[in-house]
Amino acid sequence: MKDRQAHFRRALGPFRSRYVVCLLIVGVLSPAAKADVYVLRDANGVAHLTNVPPKKDSGYKLFQKSALTAPKAWQDGFRLLSRLDVHTFDSEINYYAHQFGVDPTLVRAVMHAESAFNPNAVSSAGAGGLMQLMPQTAARFGVADRFNPSENIAGGVAYLAFLLDLFNGNQQLAVAAYNAGEGAVQKYAGVPPYNETQQYVTRVLDLHQRYLASASQASK
Repeated sequence: MKDRQAHFRRALGPFRSRYVVCLLIVGVLSPAAKADVYVLRDANGVAHLTNVPPKKDSGYKLFQKSALTAPKAWQDGFRLLSRLDVHTFDSEINYYAHQFGVDPTLVRAVMHAESAFNPNAVSSAGAGGLMQLMPQTAARFGVADRFNPSENIAGGVAYLAFLLDLFNGNQQLAVAAYNAGEGAVQKYAGVPPYNETQQYVTRVLDLHQRYLASASQASK
């Protein structure tokens, strides 16, 4: 019996870490889970998951949003590294980014976090479309149909350009304001102390760096 167990452990070898990770995912991400889940990959590539909010600089990153706190149309959880989409709505993003003077990779990062590129996404708060525009924001920037991809992107990029100008090019504050509103950022003179907004800012800026790196690699 012991020999068979030893043989099994040796055979499992390369698959052991993935087996452990799968067990952790099943346990931590069960349907009853109500908390955010965080992941840390160690030097051996093994993923360690926890639903206990990590300390700052612990190395843990957000892996899965709780359904109770997910911002807007967040849809791409259950991935250790959410897959980049560098092609969807490429022409519209590049066109309006150029029109309004906004980095297209930042636009793509915001769209990724807001709707996962779903033009029909609707949040529980009533935000809609690719850039998750609220009705009042859509009206403010001349968007008649929030679910028309071109109109939605135009309005979202215009709003992002407005926020970048308002906060003197500070992407962190502009992204925070995109989530929480410019009034909240001005009130707190920085990223508001809202859990959703702080996690949203971290996610968007991380996605932005990854889209920047991808664009840089593609241009070589």
